[in-house]
Amino acid sequence: MRIGITLPSFRSDGGAAIDAARQAEALGLHGVFAFDHLWPLGQPERPALSAFPLLGAVAAVTNRMALGTLVARVGLVPDDVLLAELLSLERLAPGRLVAGLGTGDSESAPENLAYGIAYTPADRRRLQLGAVGRRLRDAGVPVWVGGGSPATSELAADLGVALNLWGAQPSALAAVPPRTEVTWAGPVPAELSPLVEWLGEIDRAGATWAVCAWPVPLEVLAEAGAMRGDLARD
Repeated sequence: MRIGITLPSFRSDGGAAIDAARQAEALGLHGVFAFDHLWPLGQPERPALSAFPLLGAVAAVTNRMALGTLVARVGLVPDDVLLAELLSLERLAPGRLVAGLGTGDSESAPENLAYGIAYTPADRRRLQLGAVGRRLRDAGVPVWVGGGSPATSELAADLGVALNLWGAQPSALAAVPPRTEVTWAGPVPAELSPLVEWLGEIDRAGATWAVCAWPVPLEVLAEAGAMRGDLARD
């Protein structure tokens, strides 16, 4: 199983996120991921770094590990713009992009509405996600579809791309049909022993990735991965 981490992007300065990306690569983690939010959910008074310039900066200071969106939401920008943003990252970091895509939900709707961006019905957003995801897949970019509803999970299966489940229990991962690759993301324990145990449960449930939510200590995460054999020891 591959191990990644989300970057600390809910702030006005990108220095901490860039430093975290450098450290993650030095410790042997497999990837770093950025949220695509205009503010932290439910906290419009707080800042948020834009995912695409942040990941572009990460591409410039790293060489090996994957970088991705978790998840880029359809509907915030026109579909062609979203596609161009993601393919630009692929050109900056060839073979390293993971294009996480999502439809958004009622919790993220206020971000759209605050800036006069239409929040369209779920079936319309799924059509958009499918169109963007298909073009990225056909361009050879790995795609993760953020799950949440049966219809969205079925869309991932129809596209033949991975399904990402945020904060899911191992039983939910294990319930995903074998024909669909499943990845996991969410908060994890900050202490070594429970973290090793949790990663083991995620692995046994069939996840190919575990993307751990900031702020788990990077050294602890790397040690847990090394103990499990997911990461090489120095």
